[in-house]
Amino acid sequence: MPKLVRLYIRQVLIGFGLSAAFVALLLYANVANLWHLVSGSDVGLLAVFLLWLFNGIVFAGVQFGISIMRMAEDDTPKGGKRAPRVTSRPVRVPAAAEAPKDRLLRR
Repeated sequence: MPKLVRLYIRQVLIGFGLSAAFVALLLYANVANLWHLVSGSDVGLLAVFLLWLFNGIVFAGVQFGISIMRMAEDDTPKGGKRAPRVTSRPVRVPAAAEAPKDRLLRR
């Protein structure tokens, strides 16, 4: 199996594990009276399953995105190139200009 597919499967499993922990904490802390809603309804298990599934999809995507972005190579210079020194002294820059024509001066 290719390395990228193994990486994706591993990150998906981690994401769904995080989702399970998140849903368990939501139910344990009774956020928005969620435990009462789930335990008092006949479709409470379906609601918990869907909450876990959709949070798992989000967490897995974020987990995979973070793992891919951490694989980037650092291409910053590693030394030997110094930043230019900034000075506050003005520098005279010669500018070539043509002499004005007579007809431009008469107007």
